[in-house]
Amino acid sequence: MDTEIKIGVSACVLGETVRFDGGHKSSRFVTKELGQHFQFVPVCPEVESGMPVPRPTIRLVSNEERIALVETRDATKDHTDTMVNFSRQRVGRLQQEQLRGYVVCAKSPTCGMERVKVYGSNMAEKSGVGLYTQELMEQMPWLPIEEDGRLNDPILKENFVTRVFCLHDFYQTMDGEPTAGKIVSFHSRYKLTLMAHHPASYKELGKLVAKISDYSMDEFYPLYRVGLMAAMTHRASRKNNTNVLMHIQGYFKKVLDKNEKAELCRVIDDYRVGLLPLLAPLTLLKHHMQRFPDEYLQSQKFLNPYPQELRLRYAL
Repeated sequence: MDTEIKIGVSACVLGETVRFDGGHKSSRFVTKELGQHFQFVPVCPEVESGMPVPRPTIRLVSNEERIALVETRDATKDHTDTMVNFSRQRVGRLQQEQLRGYVVCAKSPTCGMERVKVYGSNMAEKSGVGLYTQELMEQMPWLPIEEDGRLNDPILKENFVTRVFCLHDFYQTMDGEPTAGKIVSFHSRYKLTLMAHHPASYKELGKLVAKISDYSMDEFYPLYRVGLMAAMTHRASRKNNTNVLMHIQGYFKKVLDKNEKAELCRVIDDYRVGLLPLLAPLTLLKHHMQRFPDEYLQSQKFLNPYPQELRLRYAL
């Protein structure tokens, strides 16, 4: 395990019995699969802010000009200010940890990332964000955040893990002291990845990096980090992946024979129409790269975004 890769996790998702009923929401994927590669920083905002286990249920209510966190059975028991103040301080401390990602508990009025129930005078709308996660997103807008339940989706799972390893690579490359050279080097390695995730962001970030000398590093570093991680939240589509595969294919047009070219075209097209997983054309391209090495291609993180043991590209 690379203990440098720290991710925050809602404590109940790790199996800690901190929920209102004394239970947990343990995620096998998080504890078994991600646990082999990441170091967890568990947080339960409700318990850490002083609530007992077990405890009365709480919910978000639309209270005039604000969203309030109150007890379900007695709305006069308001925990909003306590939770907001706790969240502000806790997230502030987490910034010192240089987290690479965060897995939050879905539907929770403190930890939910989206579609959390907000109760109004007449009905409940699934339109809220947990108060703690809201603070997390505001203070650390670059941080990859995902909900435990959504990680059961193979595409969302792969995207989250890709973002975590991307941010980790970024921090490792900077090594605590960002420079123009380090950022240009990093950006070069992620060109094909960005093309696959979001071509428009790939172009915008390219323009930004080209003007790096116009900025102080204190200005440029946070600007690039937010832009990079915003681009990576877009899931790599089959269409964009196909364009990247065809781009890589172009590097071999002068060295492969007629049959090899035809085979590579066929495998890429079979991926394009959904007959083969992404792993198939990637495996073939890596085979040709071993025969005909290319320094630029070998540097591209698109080909190896995370450890193969995670087996995340089998379902793509």
